[in-house]
Amino acid sequence: MAAKTEQRFTPLELETRPTTDTASASFYLRKAPQTLRIWACKENGPIRPIRVGANLHWNVAALSNEV
Repeated sequence: MAAKTEQRFTPLELETRPTTDTASASFYLRKAPQTLRIWACKENGPIRPIRVGANLHWNVAALSNEV
């Protein structure tokens, strides 16, 4: 069995990027990453992602409003 690697996230108030990936956004919102993907697919969540190619990026300012 492979060892699970721990991922560390920058505190939201110290985040300098304008957007973040789904893994980080799910950590900040305390939701499963799949929940955010469902919000993006159905376009019915409290925040909407920015689509960059096949990737979803979440606005950090909108995340801080939801936390």
